[in-house]
Amino acid sequence: MSYSISGKTAIVTGAANGIGLAIARHFAERGANVMFADMDEERLLHELGPNEDGSATRYFAGDLRERLTLANLLSATIDAFDRVDILVNACRQVMVSETLSPEEDAVEDLFRRNVLTALRLSQLVAKRMIKQAEGKRGPAGSIVNISSIMANRATDGLLAYSMSSAAIDQMTRAMAVSLAPQNIRVNGVAFGSVMSASLMAALKEMPEWRDQIEEHTPMGRIAAAQELVEAVQFLASDAASFTTGHIMTVDGGRSLLDAAGTSAH
Repeated sequence: MSYSISGKTAIVTGAANGIGLAIARHFAERGANVMFADMDEERLLHELGPNEDGSATRYFAGDLRERLTLANLLSATIDAFDRVDILVNACRQVMVSETLSPEEDAVEDLFRRNVLTALRLSQLVAKRMIKQAEGKRGPAGSIVNISSIMANRATDGLLAYSMSSAAIDQMTRAMAVSLAPQNIRVNGVAFGSVMSASLMAALKEMPEWRDQIEEHTPMGRIAAAQELVEAVQFLASDAASFTTGHIMTVDGGRSLLDAAGTSAH
């Protein structure tokens, strides 16, 4: 089976910064048509320049928490590239949340941003993949959800993030079972010590986390976002043709250690 994604069309959310941007750029460099999706239009324009007909890279700006925006994103992708073969849900955010603060909206906010956005877009894209595959044999498409090792860890101050990460992982498994008969694979990549845009923001608020993260990572460092992209490409490609419902861990060995009381992003 081929590791190549050349000629395929991918939607990558959260593609204006950090991990999403690294994934989208990597896919484009490997010959895929890529729709960079994010709400930060200024940043997208800075990274890509204005949209041009015939270009293999396009961008779509909008608030993906809105159902109409999701539908417009899919329509823009079909208008530009005629089809969609890969969806990477990399749109995610970290918020500090306190367990004993019921007036805090962090849990609700992160479920809307990190979970429901990925779920609703996956549903729309999966329907399109099924339609494209009518009367054909072989794979219909691939969905990759970006998650975190915090799905299986508990850290003070990250209640909402842990809950949303766990929900993304379970969504991945449940959708993998539901969509397997339609030849759509759904997998995830859970990362820990990766310098995402959200981690950079979190380190500004709590700089002491850097030492904690590095101390509890066997490889002793925080990875660059580019170190995640090959894992995503593998799961999106036909090389992973019999892999579905799998959550691949990319964290420098972090989840192998007992690091209770430290944060992971």
